Amino acid sequence: MGGDCIMKSIIRKYRAFLVVLTGLLILTLINQKIGFKAISVTAYSFKEMIMVIPPIFLLLGLLDVWVPKETMIKYMGEGSGLKGILLSIFIGSAAAGPLYGAFPVAAVFMKKGVSFKNILIFIGAWSTTKIPMFLFEITSLGAKFAVTRLLVDLPGVIIIAFVLSKIVPASEVKAIYEKAEAIE
Repeated sequence: MGGDCIMKSIIRKYRAFLVVLTGLLILTLINQKIGFKAISVTAYSFKEMIMVIPPIFLLLGLLDVWVPKETMIKYMGEGSGLKGILLSIFIGSAAAGPLYGAFPVAAVFMKKGVSFKNILIFIGAWSTTKIPMFLFEITSLGAKFAVTRLLVDLPGVIIIAFVLSKIVPASEVKAIYEKAEAIE
């Protein structure tokens, strides 16, 4: 009886994965060429994720242990002002890896008391103003393009963060922070 309950729990927990896996198998049975291509793309994405996520979690563990909550609140919390904005931009811009790596970092930031606005700025900076991407754009597309894009993106990220932090209800922000706290 207990094993049956555990199996149902596992199936419920991994339901989305099992649905996608079933769809992938059906696709492969219907059209092998497309199915194998989809499996190849999935395997590549999985490999990329496996290479990125462990270092991010290692750094998050260090951040969680080494940086006191009071320090994070002081520099990136509600009253941090311009220094919180600049620090959020710097951390997001210095980050390496795909955007999905920003969300575990954002969850740790929430646990540490970083303001919602600064978390949004951090995610925006991670997605649009990465230093390696900026350097690549300078060499590939020219300094004028890279600097122009950066000068457009930075205010855009900040404006979007300010607007979202004002229009998202406090109850939803509180619920997001509570979910972050519940993550172990």
